[in-house]
Amino acid sequence: TCVIKSSAQSKLASSFVEGSFPRILTVFNSKTAELLSHHQVEIKQSFPKEGWVEEDPKEILQSVYECMERTCEKLTQLNIDISNIKAIGVTNQRETTLVWDKETGEPLYNAIVWLDLRTQSTVERLINKTPGRNKNHLKHKTGLPISTYFSAVKLRWLMDNVDEVHKAVVSHRAMFGTVDSWLIWCLTGGKSGGVHCTDVTNASRTMLFNIHTMDWDPELCKYFGIPMEILPRVRSSSEIYGLMKSGALSGIPISGCLGDQSAALVGQMCFQDGQAKNTYGTGCFLLRNTGVKPVMSEHGLLTTVAYKLGRDKPACYALEGSVAIAGAVVRWLQDNLGIIGSSEELEKLAASVGTSYGCYFVPAFSGLYAPYWEPSARGIICGLTQFTNKSHLAFAALEAVCFQTREILDAMNQDSGIPLTQLQVDGGMTSNKLLMQLQADILCIPVVKPSMPETTALGAAMAAGAAEGVSVWSLNPEDLSEVTSEKFEPQINPEESEFRYARWKKAVEKSMNWETTEPVCETSIFSSVPLGFYIIGSMLMLIGIFKNKLPNYLCKHSIGTVWR
Repeated sequence: TCVIKSSAQSKLASSFVEGSFPRILTVFNSKTAELLSHHQVEIKQSFPKEGWVEEDPKEILQSVYECMERTCEKLTQLNIDISNIKAIGVTNQRETTLVWDKETGEPLYNAIVWLDLRTQSTVERLINKTPGRNKNHLKHKTGLPISTYFSAVKLRWLMDNVDEVHKAVVSHRAMFGTVDSWLIWCLTGGKSGGVHCTDVTNASRTMLFNIHTMDWDPELCKYFGIPMEILPRVRSSSEIYGLMKSGALSGIPISGCLGDQSAALVGQMCFQDGQAKNTYGTGCFLLRNTGVKPVMSEHGLLTTVAYKLGRDKPACYALEGSVAIAGAVVRWLQDNLGIIGSSEELEKLAASVGTSYGCYFVPAFSGLYAPYWEPSARGIICGLTQFTNKSHLAFAALEAVCFQTREILDAMNQDSGIPLTQLQVDGGMTSNKLLMQLQADILCIPVVKPSMPETTALGAAMAAGAAEGVSVWSLNPEDLSEVTSEKFEPQINPEESEFRYARWKKAVEKSMNWETTEPVCETSIFSSVPLGFYIIGSMLMLIGIFKNKLPNYLCKHSIGTVWR
């Protein structure tokens, strides 16, 4: 995120957004929160094996520099002097994991993306050694279940399976971080004095961070076998970490850092206990502000750090429900099945039928996250009839995003004891008006979408602009800009909503326990007793036939052979 102060005395801010596919630099007016300019670069994700998802750390860094240069060119075309930029902030995928060499500055492996599943066997091994095989064994410190989702198990996998990482750790050359750490270290000088840090929101997603002491926990590090020396220093979400050392913004302080979902919470201005937002991106993330005291979920949600907007400011916490596959289902329908050419086409297809006609789609491609935390689940489509077509499947895909959000909201209402009366939304999928209306219908509460959808970038800009030593953006409630929005009211009766939701829950049950990391034994044709008897009986009959007929056949045709 960059913060700008213009010569016209309006204050501007911009932000880097490191998302699942694009990297974006956005520029905001810090007085009005108006988005002034942006540039986006697509990043390739690679899938070396089934369930593996990786990104190239060098490509991530290069995309940030490209976004900076192109956005500065656009600002110049708008007659905005880039020398008025006052600060930079970063928002990123929280759990995506990297290790690099502090002496050479080179990444030691690709970044392992947050929804990668390669660590399932690592997770099972860790759970098996806990008392009662309890996946919530560390939750009292971390707020998180032991899951493939979080950074510690990805780091453990890298140390166990990548020689370069193991050697760098042993020789004290390794640095670990999520993408924010990698970017800040590189942008502030890299091997020539780069700042190795992260903020509390990203640290709270590693499973190595104690959300009560607000620091790395020696016992957690020992549990995962991770040396604390490779971890970044934990800072608040809004303070000056260091200065840009190269590029068009050289000399500008980097002063904001928030994990993407926390940045969206800030950008939606959910600063009050009980306010909530849902972000519809590759996955789907519903966060509810719980104030300065962490609330431990009894219904499958995560307890996470929402933000800490200043070194001397208190940390605020959130309850979070995480869904692995939301917008990714659109890309799957487009790239894997080829039934749509774009996300806009998905909305048209679904709207053309207005119903799934009893078809239900559970897109558990990476297992199920909240509230189940079941890595063995896999995607299913059920309720098909001869009448079902691709339009019904498109509608079912949109409904699946809404049903997953409903599951999380129900759990959140149970944990807090106070039902949410409306849901604030953001993210790329919110441009789909049918999806937003479906969400209101399935939740039976209004859904409120801001007119400016880049709330994640805005949150990072706000944190950067508000930092001590920058102070061009006030976060006082009376100074916050009024946000225009669009509201979607429920249009179906609650009975219809409950019926469809109950059918969805039935489909979810069918998706469970499809995968295991246990070795599959070689199967024999005789492993089935009835099949074995049938095959053995058939073989005996053939032997009897050949015993009687074959000698005569061989003699008749003068075939020279030895029969034993």
